[in-house]
Amino acid sequence: MTKSSATIREAEFSPNIKLYTLLYVSFFITISFIGIAILPIWFFGLGQYISRRYYESLSCQLTAHHLQFKKGVMFKVEKTIPLENIQDLTFIENPLLKWLNLRILKIETASQSHPMRSDMQLVGIVDPNEFKEAVLAQRELLSNRKDGNLSDSNGQNEVVEILRDIKELLIELKNK
Repeated sequence: MTKSSATIREAEFSPNIKLYTLLYVSFFITISFIGIAILPIWFFGLGQYISRRYYESLSCQLTAHHLQFKKGVMFKVEKTIPLENIQDLTFIENPLLKWLNLRILKIETASQSHPMRSDMQLVGIVDPNEFKEAVLAQRELLSNRKDGNLSDSNGQNEVVEILRDIKELLIELKNK
């Protein structure tokens, strides 16, 4: 594994996502007249199986340069978002999410392809505030590195030491 792909933090997802998925899809099945007939099959069998598999498929990793997300049962989705492209991190709540003690972390990037859509939505991360702060901190660190700024004094001290060594070598070369 390369240094840039090393995982800094891996998101943990709440098991309540299984019930959220089951109820969320049940709502849409209920509002379609044809779906009412298959609601018992969904609610007591197929839905429980798919919800469990969906929960097991969830994965989100914060690396030095990217946010990588995987999900899906029948249709798998893998997204990688460069940290420097992240524009906004927003929390979404609704009554069902609040009842299940879940939040949606909505991630938007600088792309203009779908202005009304988010690029990624992470439902049910355990400690979502901490994960959001970790993403923002890593994005800031990456931004500082690209700008040439060093935020820590140890990094500045190392640069000063290296510059002094280079200066001494140049003086020695000049004197010879």
